[in-house]
Amino acid sequence: MAGFRCAAFGGTLAVLLATGCGDREEAEGATPVFLNSGAVLPATLPFSEGVRLGSLVLMSGQIGVRPGTLELVPGGMPAEARQTMENIRASLEANGLSMANVVKCTVMLADMAEWGAFNEIYGTYFAAPYPARSAFGTSGLALGARVEVECIAAVPGSPGAR
Repeated sequence: MAGFRCAAFGGTLAVLLATGCGDREEAEGATPVFLNSGAVLPATLPFSEGVRLGSLVLMSGQIGVRPGTLELVPGGMPAEARQTMENIRASLEANGLSMANVVKCTVMLADMAEWGAFNEIYGTYFAAPYPARSAFGTSGLALGARVEVECIAAVPGSPGAR
């Protein structure tokens, strides 16, 4: 990871999340650990469930599939949102983390008109202080899903962990 640095722009600290710039020595010497617990996604998929890099775990996006399958749960946005969040919880727990370790989520919605319905479910999975979050609409998600969420979690005992 040599060559990556934290940089200040106009008084705002730009943090390179993948290296956990809070600890430069750790970031530069970090060896990625690829996480594949099999708790949610079939092992045959061509990506890792997550990657631990230094004090951060960068999770792949989750959709509302039944664990171990590529089958979306029926019921539209509410059911998919709940299953998506349960899949995130299962993946985190299989890797020694919890929802309390999540510091950032990125939410992708097939239809921004469903943001409110998603937000009602999402809000039940976290307590203050809430993780940072971004949300945006897409023109399509894997398997025709209504929602996909990816998270970044801080390893307990590391700077930024909750």
